[in-house]
Amino acid sequence: MPATELEGRRVLVAGLGISGRVAARVLRDRGALVSTLDHRAEDADLSADAEVDLGAVDLVVASPGWSPEAPVLAEAGRRGTPVWSEVELAWRTRVERVAGDGPAPWLALTGTNGKTTTVGMLAAILTAAGLRAPAVGNVGTPVLEAATDPQHDVLAVELSSFQLHFTDSMTAQAAAVLNVADDHLDWHGSRAAYAAAKARVYRGVEVACVYPAQDAALEEMVREADVAEGARAVGTTLGVPGPGQLGVIDGILVDRSFHAPLADPSRSRSAAELATLDDLAHLAGPGGVLAPHVVLDALTAAALARAHGVAPVAVRDGLRAYRPGAHRSEVVAVLDEVAYVDDSKATNAHAASAALAAFEPGSVVWIAGGLAKGARFEELVADRADRLAAMVLIGVDPEPWVQAVSRHAPDLPVVRVDPTDTGSVMRRAVTEARRVARPGSTVLLAPASASMDQFDSYAHRGEAFVAAVREIAATTTPAGD
Repeated sequence: MPATELEGRRVLVAGLGISGRVAARVLRDRGALVSTLDHRAEDADLSADAEVDLGAVDLVVASPGWSPEAPVLAEAGRRGTPVWSEVELAWRTRVERVAGDGPAPWLALTGTNGKTTTVGMLAAILTAAGLRAPAVGNVGTPVLEAATDPQHDVLAVELSSFQLHFTDSMTAQAAAVLNVADDHLDWHGSRAAYAAAKARVYRGVEVACVYPAQDAALEEMVREADVAEGARAVGTTLGVPGPGQLGVIDGILVDRSFHAPLADPSRSRSAAELATLDDLAHLAGPGGVLAPHVVLDALTAAALARAHGVAPVAVRDGLRAYRPGAHRSEVVAVLDEVAYVDDSKATNAHAASAALAAFEPGSVVWIAGGLAKGARFEELVADRADRLAAMVLIGVDPEPWVQAVSRHAPDLPVVRVDPTDTGSVMRRAVTEARRVARPGSTVLLAPASASMDQFDSYAHRGEAFVAAVREIAATTTPAGD
């Protein structure tokens, strides 16, 4: 169903969150007959699945939180009623840019971890190039709102696996998958289905499919992608890049993919200098160490921007200007020689592993736990047990953690925080962490789990951690007083 055929069509918007409300507005603006379904929103037209008559619906637009197994979506599938994500709707309803030359192209990225950092870097690079290029999608402005705004030159689009699942026609100018690790298995049903949703970002790519060169599975994902004629595979590496890659040489981020015309073999051994590791120094972790995944994120953002034709100087200036969002390895305070670090954004094992890797062996009092979403933590605990001095376990889903620790770190001191009083969970967790911490150690909130069991969001969880640390700091007498 093309966007031009939305007029008069009966459309059910499933989910009335931010993106659902934008979808309803855009659909109505295009003449669709819209009804809304939400189990909690008081202004929804329908509040229960039983009220939906799919026989009177031509199209369903699903909010990203709605699983394919949700009764309405599953029944729509059985009936053959099209189901679109808001991303699919955004792609089909894009508008011409004010400057002409068609709608704003999309530079799209996905991955289990690092999406928000990378899309922020990308938007900063594009802005440094003088382009109107917001970071949209799974972060900030809904992609549907941005795609229907003619003022934008190009969009830096962060996409979740949820958003990609019901997306079929999008063809990004360039796209990247940062990584794929176990996450959201309760939503997708299996790791294979989760990976397949991520792979959709490469469909129809026009210029470049960007991926980490050391990841054989993602390289195969790129090989299998059905892309436009002439689209290239572009690898990123922390080492010296080969032809067609971006990498690092003597502390310099370099480009051996977009720096010269392919028809000029005389430049096949040259590389464009994009930035230095010093340009990323402000993104170093609590110990002053620049984490490898941050460098890979920067290389991915650079590759996507270069695919759009951005000059090397804009890559440097954009990376210098970029500042990360809250709750990403932020040092909240140092009390009695113990650092308190908020990485509440580490909502899965892959992200928590990267956070722990930045610290010295035996130095971390780790606050972890929450909603496991069907994940297991065996590999995480086995790989990072050497970093741990103790563990404070929060959340209503402790069993996967208990099994992992008993098997891979049986001697690790573990304090279990009673989850029944949700309002005080984080304060009690920080108090317990402070009790077992020693001078020179770090109390790290990197939960490796979702937050919705006891908090509204990962940001709410991080804010609770910050508040608890500051409460302790306010009652701590400085040394010498």
